[in-house]
Amino acid sequence: MAPHLALLLLLLSAPAAPLLVSAAIGACSSEKFPAGRTFQHCEDLPKLGASIHWTHDASTNTLSVAFVAAPASPGGWVAWGLNPTAEGMTGTQALVALKGGASGGAPAVKTYNITGYVPLGAASTPIAFPATDLAADAAGAGGRMRVYGKLQLHKGMRVVNQVWQVGSSVTGGAPDKHAFAADNLAAKSKLVLAGKAAASGGAPTPAAAPVAGGPAAGSSGNESGAAASPAAGKSPSAAVASAGVSAPAVIVMALVGFLATVW
Repeated sequence: MAPHLALLLLLLSAPAAPLLVSAAIGACSSEKFPAGRTFQHCEDLPKLGASIHWTHDASTNTLSVAFVAAPASPGGWVAWGLNPTAEGMTGTQALVALKGGASGGAPAVKTYNITGYVPLGAASTPIAFPATDLAADAAGAGGRMRVYGKLQLHKGMRVVNQVWQVGSSVTGGAPDKHAFAADNLAAKSKLVLAGKAAASGGAPTPAAAPVAGGPAAGSSGNESGAAASPAAGKSPSAAVASAGVSAPAVIVMALVGFLATVW
């Protein structure tokens, strides 16, 4: 038995162990935001390599968000929004960040009320959740963009339908239609703002559609399949925390289980 115990200690002390723990925590917790931008929770979204960072203030019914994703191509756009009436694209109240023009300036942020499969225009449209503090910036590696905003939610909202999307091009200041691959069509989930799931939704991070043309023009491309359950969109850290087990403990238990099969 001694050799197996020695192997267990060796594995736990090896450089791979911190890497496993880091993976369990989730990539969203390593996001570095500009000074003055902090969020209480973060979640790695299950599609399109995106993440959402948020702070929910129940006393004022406000939601401060930072959505992070890479456009489908360098000249494209990213979008995130809430749908108060359904789980798909139609009805989504979206924040869209579009790449800067030829001058390479900061991305522009626009709001759109996605009412159906119609092209979006270059001008913002009012959304059901009044939005302030709108801004966007480049997030460095991989061409990612971050879109920020503060939404005034309806009283009592605790679990909301979120929809996100990425597109490859912008024409005349308006986002063009996105792809209709499986990941685009499944880019939706539940966001738990309050309660146990929210409390375990990732460590604090230092500081947030859809689109034009085609059958899903102006859409967030999320009309196929049901939205994920609250647990389905959790970051690994949230899943581990909600189970009451720390990441190192999970690693230890897995190793012990493996060794038990070979003793």
